[in-house]
Amino acid sequence: MVAAGLARVDDIPANSLQRVFRGQRISICIVEPPDKLLDAEAGHFRIVYEDPWLIVIDKPAGIVVHPVGDFQSGALTNALQQHLDSQTAARGLLRAGIVHRLDRMTSGLMVVTKEHQVHRLLSLDFPEGRLAKSYVALVEGCVPFDERTIDLPIGQHPGGRSVLMSARSDASGRRPARTKVTVLERRQRITLVECRLYTGRNHQIRVHLAEIGHPVLGDEFYGPQGAIRCMPREESAPRAASRHALHAARLGFRHPLLDAWLEFQSVPPAEFFTSTPNSGPRASELQSVD
Repeated sequence: MVAAGLARVDDIPANSLQRVFRGQRISICIVEPPDKLLDAEAGHFRIVYEDPWLIVIDKPAGIVVHPVGDFQSGALTNALQQHLDSQTAARGLLRAGIVHRLDRMTSGLMVVTKEHQVHRLLSLDFPEGRLAKSYVALVEGCVPFDERTIDLPIGQHPGGRSVLMSARSDASGRRPARTKVTVLERRQRITLVECRLYTGRNHQIRVHLAEIGHPVLGDEFYGPQGAIRCMPREESAPRAASRHALHAARLGFRHPLLDAWLEFQSVPPAEFFTSTPNSGPRASELQSVD
Protein backbone atom coordinates (compact mmCIF):
# COMPACT_ATOMS: atom_id res chain seq x y z
CA MET A 1 0.00 0.00 0.00
CA VAL A 2 2.93 2.34 0.68
CA ALA A 3 4.45 1.49 -2.70
CA ALA A 4 1.11 2.24 -4.35
CA GLY A 5 1.11 5.75 -2.83
CA LEU A 6 -1.79 5.02 -0.50
CA ALA A 7 0.02 6.03 2.72
CA ARG A 8 0.82 9.61 3.73
CA VAL A 9 2.80 11.14 6.62
CA ASP A 10 1.70 14.67 7.48
CA ASP A 11 -0.14 14.75 4.12
CA ILE A 12 3.07 13.90 2.23
CA PRO A 13 3.25 10.56 0.37
CA ALA A 14 5.26 8.10 2.45
CA ASN A 15 8.03 5.82 1.28
CA SER A 16 8.75 2.37 2.62
CA LEU A 17 12.16 3.30 4.10
CA GLN A 18 11.16 6.27 6.24
CA ARG A 19 10.53 6.09 9.98
CA VAL A 20 7.64 7.72 11.77
CA PHE A 21 7.82 9.73 15.00
CA ARG A 22 5.62 10.83 17.85
CA GLY A 23 3.27 13.60 16.82
CA GLN A 24 3.19 12.81 13.12
CA ARG A 25 -0.15 12.19 11.46
CA ILE A 26 -0.41 8.98 9.42
CA SER A 27 -3.22 8.48 6.92
CA ILE A 28 -3.84 5.36 4.85
CA CYS A 29 -6.34 4.88 2.06
CA ILE A 30 -7.82 1.40 2.50
CA VAL A 31 -8.47 -0.40 -0.78
CA GLU A 32 -9.19 -3.96 -1.86
CA PRO A 33 -6.05 -6.05 -2.47
CA PRO A 34 -5.23 -6.98 -6.06
CA ASP A 35 -7.54 -9.69 -7.32
CA LYS A 36 -5.39 -12.54 -8.62
CA LEU A 37 -7.12 -14.57 -11.29
CA LEU A 38 -5.51 -17.88 -12.15
CA ASP A 39 -4.85 -18.62 -15.79
CA ALA A 40 -7.43 -20.93 -17.30
CA GLU A 41 -5.77 -24.03 -18.73
CA ALA A 42 -6.96 -27.26 -20.26
CA GLY A 43 -6.74 -30.13 -17.81
CA HIS A 44 -8.06 -33.58 -17.09
CA PHE A 45 -10.40 -34.41 -14.24
CA ARG A 46 -13.72 -36.26 -13.97
CA ILE A 47 -16.81 -34.43 -12.76
CA VAL A 48 -18.74 -36.62 -10.31
CA TYR A 49 -21.39 -34.09 -9.29
CA GLU A 50 -22.11 -30.43 -10.01
CA ASP A 51 -24.75 -27.86 -9.05
CA PRO A 52 -24.79 -24.03 -9.04
CA TRP A 53 -22.83 -23.86 -5.76
CA LEU A 54 -20.25 -26.64 -5.76
CA ILE A 55 -18.60 -29.36 -7.79
CA VAL A 56 -17.24 -32.78 -6.78
CA ILE A 57 -14.38 -34.03 -8.92
CA ASP A 58 -12.20 -37.11 -9.22
CA LYS A 59 -8.62 -35.80 -9.26
CA PRO A 60 -6.02 -37.82 -11.16
CA ALA A 61 -2.62 -38.46 -9.61
CA GLY A 62 0.28 -36.33 -10.76
CA ILE A 63 -1.14 -32.81 -10.55
CA VAL A 64 -0.94 -30.25 -7.74
CA VAL A 65 -4.10 -28.59 -6.49
CA HIS A 66 -2.72 -25.01 -6.44
CA PRO A 67 0.18 -23.52 -8.41
CA VAL A 68 3.21 -23.69 -6.13
CA GLY A 69 6.98 -23.47 -6.49
CA ASP A 70 8.12 -25.25 -9.63
CA PHE A 71 4.51 -26.08 -10.54
CA GLN A 72 3.20 -22.71 -11.74
CA SER A 73 1.03 -24.17 -14.48
CA GLY A 74 -0.97 -27.34 -14.99
CA ALA A 75 -2.55 -27.20 -11.52
CA LEU A 76 -6.02 -28.48 -10.81
CA THR A 77 -7.24 -24.95 -10.09
CA ASN A 78 -6.11 -23.85 -13.56
CA ALA A 79 -8.22 -26.58 -15.16
CA LEU A 80 -11.15 -25.79 -12.87
CA GLN A 81 -10.96 -22.11 -13.85
CA GLN A 82 -11.35 -23.03 -17.50
CA HIS A 83 -14.37 -25.18 -16.65
CA LEU A 84 -15.96 -22.38 -14.59
CA ASP A 85 -15.24 -19.74 -17.24
CA SER A 86 -17.24 -21.81 -19.71
CA GLN A 87 -20.32 -21.24 -17.51
CA THR A 88 -20.17 -17.43 -17.33
CA ALA A 89 -20.35 -14.53 -19.77
CA ALA A 90 -17.10 -13.01 -18.48
CA ARG A 91 -13.90 -14.65 -17.32
CA GLY A 92 -13.36 -14.98 -13.57
CA LEU A 93 -16.93 -14.47 -12.40
CA LEU A 94 -16.76 -17.90 -10.78
CA ARG A 95 -13.70 -19.02 -8.81
CA ALA A 96 -12.67 -22.42 -7.56
CA GLY A 97 -12.86 -22.46 -3.77
CA ILE A 98 -10.61 -25.24 -2.45
CA VAL A 99 -12.03 -26.68 0.78
CA HIS A 100 -9.53 -29.54 1.22
CA ARG A 101 -6.49 -30.75 -0.68
CA LEU A 102 -4.97 -33.98 -1.93
CA ASP A 103 -1.23 -34.59 -2.34
CA ARG A 104 0.08 -34.35 -5.87
CA MET A 105 0.45 -38.11 -6.25
CA THR A 106 -2.84 -38.94 -4.49
CA SER A 107 -5.93 -39.43 -6.64
CA GLY A 108 -9.61 -39.33 -5.77
CA LEU A 109 -12.57 -37.26 -4.65
CA MET A 110 -12.50 -33.56 -3.81
CA VAL A 111 -15.26 -31.02 -3.31
CA VAL A 112 -14.70 -27.52 -4.72
CA THR A 113 -17.05 -24.59 -4.20
CA LYS A 114 -18.18 -21.93 -6.66
CA GLU A 115 -19.26 -19.19 -4.25
CA HIS A 116 -18.13 -17.66 -0.98
CA GLN A 117 -20.90 -18.64 1.44
CA VAL A 118 -20.79 -22.34 0.58
CA HIS A 119 -16.98 -22.27 0.78
CA ARG A 120 -17.10 -20.70 4.26
CA LEU A 121 -19.67 -23.18 5.60
CA LEU A 122 -17.93 -26.27 4.20
CA SER A 123 -14.59 -24.98 5.46
CA LEU A 124 -16.07 -24.94 8.96
CA ASP A 125 -17.41 -28.49 8.63
CA PHE A 126 -14.18 -30.13 7.48
CA PRO A 127 -11.98 -29.32 10.52
CA GLU A 128 -14.81 -30.34 12.86
CA GLY A 129 -15.15 -33.77 11.21
CA ARG A 130 -18.75 -33.21 10.14
CA LEU A 131 -18.26 -35.30 7.04
CA ALA A 132 -17.35 -38.81 5.92
CA LYS A 133 -13.99 -39.17 4.20
CA SER A 134 -12.10 -42.38 3.59
CA TYR A 135 -9.23 -43.58 1.43
CA VAL A 136 -8.01 -46.91 0.13
CA ALA A 137 -4.31 -47.67 0.20
CA LEU A 138 -1.94 -50.46 -0.67
CA VAL A 139 0.62 -50.83 2.09
CA GLU A 140 3.84 -52.75 2.48
CA GLY A 141 3.74 -55.98 4.44
CA CYS A 142 1.01 -58.18 5.85
CA VAL A 143 -0.96 -56.07 8.32
CA PRO A 144 -1.50 -58.22 11.46
CA PHE A 145 -4.75 -56.63 12.66
CA ASP A 146 -8.19 -56.45 11.04
CA GLU A 147 -9.08 -53.03 12.40
CA ARG A 148 -7.19 -50.43 14.40
CA THR A 149 -7.49 -46.75 15.26
CA ILE A 150 -4.19 -44.90 15.11
CA ASP A 151 -4.21 -41.97 17.52
CA LEU A 152 -0.85 -40.24 17.17
CA PRO A 153 -0.30 -36.45 17.08
CA ILE A 154 1.39 -35.17 13.92
CA GLY A 155 3.68 -32.17 13.48
CA GLN A 156 6.38 -30.90 11.19
CA HIS A 157 9.36 -33.18 10.84
CA PRO A 158 12.16 -32.21 13.28
CA GLY A 159 14.39 -29.58 11.76
CA GLY A 160 11.58 -27.43 10.41
CA ARG A 161 13.07 -27.05 6.93
CA SER A 162 10.95 -29.58 5.11
CA VAL A 163 7.33 -30.08 4.05
CA LEU A 164 7.50 -33.56 5.57
CA MET A 165 5.45 -34.40 8.66
CA SER A 166 6.16 -36.73 11.56
CA ALA A 167 4.52 -38.50 14.49
CA ARG A 168 7.74 -38.33 16.51
CA SER A 169 7.58 -36.81 19.97
CA ASP A 170 10.04 -34.07 18.93
CA ALA A 171 8.05 -32.99 15.86
CA SER A 172 7.21 -29.30 15.97
CA GLY A 173 3.66 -27.99 16.24
CA ARG A 174 2.15 -31.40 16.97
CA ARG A 175 -1.65 -31.60 16.73
CA PRO A 176 -4.04 -34.49 17.46
CA ALA A 177 -4.53 -36.90 14.56
CA ARG A 178 -6.74 -39.99 14.38
CA THR A 179 -7.08 -42.54 11.57
CA LYS A 180 -9.15 -45.73 11.56
CA VAL A 181 -7.53 -48.48 9.48
CA THR A 182 -9.54 -51.51 8.27
CA VAL A 183 -7.99 -54.39 6.33
CA LEU A 184 -9.86 -55.16 3.09
CA GLU A 185 -7.61 -57.87 1.62
CA ARG A 186 -4.21 -59.45 2.18
CA ARG A 187 -2.02 -60.69 -0.65
CA GLN A 188 1.49 -62.05 -0.11
CA ARG A 189 3.66 -59.06 0.85
CA ILE A 190 1.09 -56.27 0.54
CA THR A 191 -2.27 -55.38 2.08
CA LEU A 192 -5.22 -53.38 0.82
CA VAL A 193 -6.65 -51.18 3.58
CA GLU A 194 -9.34 -48.56 4.04
CA CYS A 195 -8.44 -45.48 6.07
CA ARG A 196 -11.14 -43.35 7.67
CA LEU A 197 -10.02 -39.87 8.66
CA TYR A 198 -11.30 -38.23 11.84
CA THR A 199 -8.88 -35.31 11.59
CA GLY A 200 -7.27 -33.60 8.61
CA ARG A 201 -3.54 -33.25 9.21
CA ASN A 202 -1.11 -32.86 6.33
CA HIS A 203 0.10 -36.29 5.08
CA GLN A 204 -1.87 -37.89 7.92
CA ILE A 205 -2.54 -41.32 6.38
CA ARG A 206 0.96 -41.66 4.99
CA VAL A 207 2.58 -40.71 8.29
CA HIS A 208 0.32 -42.93 10.43
CA LEU A 209 0.70 -46.03 8.23
CA ALA A 210 4.46 -45.58 8.04
CA GLU A 211 4.70 -45.10 11.81
CA ILE A 212 3.10 -48.51 12.49
CA GLY A 213 5.47 -50.21 10.04
CA HIS A 214 3.28 -50.40 6.93
CA PRO A 215 4.02 -47.41 4.68
CA VAL A 216 1.95 -46.71 1.59
CA LEU A 217 3.30 -48.63 -1.37
CA GLY A 218 5.38 -46.37 -3.59
CA ASP A 219 5.69 -43.59 -1.00
CA GLU A 220 8.85 -41.71 -1.90
CA PHE A 221 9.44 -40.18 1.53
CA TYR A 222 7.83 -42.07 4.43
CA GLY A 223 9.35 -45.41 5.42
CA PRO A 224 8.63 -47.99 8.18
CA GLN A 225 8.51 -46.86 11.81
CA GLY A 226 8.65 -43.20 10.82
CA ALA A 227 11.90 -43.43 8.87
CA ILE A 228 12.42 -40.87 6.12
CA ARG A 229 13.53 -42.52 2.87
CA CYS A 230 14.83 -39.26 1.43
CA MET A 231 14.44 -35.55 2.09
CA PRO A 232 12.98 -33.24 -0.56
CA ARG A 233 15.59 -30.96 -2.10
CA GLU A 234 13.17 -28.10 -1.61
CA GLU A 235 9.49 -27.69 -0.90
CA SER A 236 8.48 -27.70 -4.55
CA ALA A 237 11.02 -30.18 -5.91
CA PRO A 238 9.46 -32.49 -8.54
CA ARG A 239 8.78 -35.97 -7.28
CA ALA A 240 9.07 -39.35 -8.90
CA ALA A 241 6.89 -39.99 -11.94
CA SER A 242 5.30 -43.11 -10.40
CA ARG A 243 2.49 -42.59 -7.91
CA HIS A 244 2.02 -43.83 -4.38
CA ALA A 245 -0.95 -46.15 -3.85
CA LEU A 246 -3.35 -43.83 -2.03
CA HIS A 247 -6.80 -42.93 -3.36
CA ALA A 248 -9.63 -40.83 -1.86
CA ALA A 249 -12.43 -43.32 -2.44
CA ARG A 250 -15.39 -41.99 -0.44
CA LEU A 251 -16.58 -38.50 0.38
CA GLY A 252 -19.77 -37.52 2.17
CA PHE A 253 -20.93 -34.13 3.46
CA ARG A 254 -24.07 -32.11 4.11
CA HIS A 255 -24.80 -29.58 1.38
CA PRO A 256 -24.69 -26.18 3.14
CA LEU A 257 -27.59 -24.71 1.16
CA LEU A 258 -29.70 -27.71 0.15
CA ASP A 259 -29.38 -29.27 3.63
CA ALA A 260 -29.09 -32.71 2.01
CA TRP A 261 -26.48 -35.36 2.75
CA LEU A 262 -24.39 -36.08 -0.35
CA GLU A 263 -22.13 -39.11 -0.61
CA PHE A 264 -19.86 -40.18 -3.45
CA GLN A 265 -17.57 -43.11 -4.25
CA SER A 266 -14.66 -43.49 -6.63
CA VAL A 267 -12.88 -46.64 -7.81
CA PRO A 268 -9.06 -46.37 -7.89
CA PRO A 269 -7.66 -45.96 -11.41
CA ALA A 270 -5.76 -48.74 -13.12
CA GLU A 271 -2.31 -47.32 -12.33
CA PHE A 272 -3.13 -47.58 -8.60
CA PHE A 273 -2.55 -51.33 -8.97
CA THR A 274 0.57 -51.20 -11.15
CA SER A 275 4.13 -51.64 -9.93
CA THR A 276 5.82 -48.80 -8.05
CA PRO A 277 9.41 -47.51 -7.95
CA ASN A 278 10.30 -48.77 -4.46
CA SER A 279 12.30 -51.95 -4.09
CA GLY A 280 9.62 -53.55 -1.92
CA PRO A 281 6.60 -55.63 -3.01
CA ARG A 282 4.82 -54.99 -6.28
CA ALA A 283 1.33 -53.55 -6.30
CA SER A 284 0.55 -55.68 -9.36
CA GLU A 285 0.09 -58.55 -6.92
CA LEU A 286 -3.30 -57.00 -6.15
CA GLN A 287 -4.44 -56.25 -9.69
CA SER A 288 -7.36 -58.62 -9.32
CA VAL A 289 -8.97 -56.61 -6.51
CA ASP A 290 -12.23 -54.90 -7.54
